Amino acid sequence: MSIFDFAAGTDPTMAEAAAICSRKACRAQASWQLQWNNPKIHSPERRKTWLACADHRDWLEDYLQTRGLWKETLPLADYRVSVALEQDS
Repeated sequence: MSIFDFAAGTDPTMAEAAAICSRKACRAQASWQLQWNNPKIHSPERRKTWLACADHRDWLEDYLQTRGLWKETLPLADYRVSVALEQDS
């Protein structure tokens, strides 16, 4: 790691610390990623991501499903791998 990784926010330990649940007022470590998009404003292939802790995964998933926005839920480890691959290319 270099000072440039830290400044650019690419330090893996910083990414771990930044994975906080997206539920309002929750500061728990996220372990899930909820992929969604709003078909009224996003193209079909576009994916937005909310992070969820184990306690709020179901609530956030239900919120998105009720509004027809939810696409899939994946373990957060899959997200970290895909971000690392994007940064390498």
